[in-house]
Amino acid sequence: MAFQSGKSIRVLVVDDSAVVRQILTRDLGKRDGIEVVGTAPDPYVARERIAELMPDVITLDVEMPRMDGITFLRALMKHHPLPVIVVSSLTPKGSQTALEAMSAGAVDVVCKPNGMYSTENLAETLVEKIRIAARTKPRAMTFESTGVAVKKAGTLAMSETTHKIFALGASTGGVQALTEVLTQFPADAPGTVIVQHMPPKFTASFAERLDRDCRVEVREAVAGDRVVTGRVLIAPGGFHMVLRRSGAEYLVDIIDGPDVHHQKPAVDVLFNSVARYAGANAVGAVLTGMGADGAAGLFQMKKAGARTLAQDESTSVVFGMPQEAIKLGGAEKIVKLQDVARTMISMAAGKALAA
Repeated sequence: MAFQSGKSIRVLVVDDSAVVRQILTRDLGKRDGIEVVGTAPDPYVARERIAELMPDVITLDVEMPRMDGITFLRALMKHHPLPVIVVSSLTPKGSQTALEAMSAGAVDVVCKPNGMYSTENLAETLVEKIRIAARTKPRAMTFESTGVAVKKAGTLAMSETTHKIFALGASTGGVQALTEVLTQFPADAPGTVIVQHMPPKFTASFAERLDRDCRVEVREAVAGDRVVTGRVLIAPGGFHMVLRRSGAEYLVDIIDGPDVHHQKPAVDVLFNSVARYAGANAVGAVLTGMGADGAAGLFQMKKAGARTLAQDESTSVVFGMPQEAIKLGGAEKIVKLQDVARTMISMAAGKALAA
């Protein structure tokens, strides 16, 4: 449906933040020739709003629950093409996400400013882009023929997210090692998932003790727990823990299944799921322990673009697990135990590390 000149441009705002929806509705609604006809907190609601309201232009966030914005944009441009402006903190000019958005059919991308969103600059920028977008006529896209980079087989991760994921695995000596690492984490450390080889019931007590000593929240994981900033989830003894993604949110599932490396929970099971669903948005570490659990999973994480490290021999109670990870080529860096927390935080921030 082409926009008709002389009529107000009907805009649908899609963003999971109620604050952003409110501000954009208010600020855009003040501008001549623009009418915000509705808002949606996620792509599923947006789909209903599009059918109901028939907007001329959509502003679309990237990080949303249930489905991320880029996935929704591709589906929209394939089945019901409309002018879309992607508005996200992940889309500074030239970023990978900005390029993905443009390749998926976005008319333009706008980067949200840091801090509060209620700046006149954002609305001012959007107004001009909305007016330009309303004059475009998007065509249906079939992404097999657009030259869009296809994700590696088996990878379901977003190219980039605001929040990173930490994944750690340990066995013999891991209680002391994890205590040292986690007590160094700041309160706003990335959401963290951990497998420590322990029998049932012991993991709950371990988590409770860590929670008392750490600035981050530490607890034994239950199915459906969200992996969020400042939270550490420890796999319960006797079950495997896996990461999954719902839109831009990360959650864990607790599953039964055969032992892996004679262990349940197993580090490889967790790390393989982190590689699949978090990819380059993760940092992984193999700490002290006997055997080879975690080596193959850390290698898969590295292949998926994650930053990776292993504890060094001098500070390991048992060097088996870190050594196997290093031999397999999964560890980007080898560090002393006292440097693990600092190194992971630097990796998550994208900072260069000393040799």
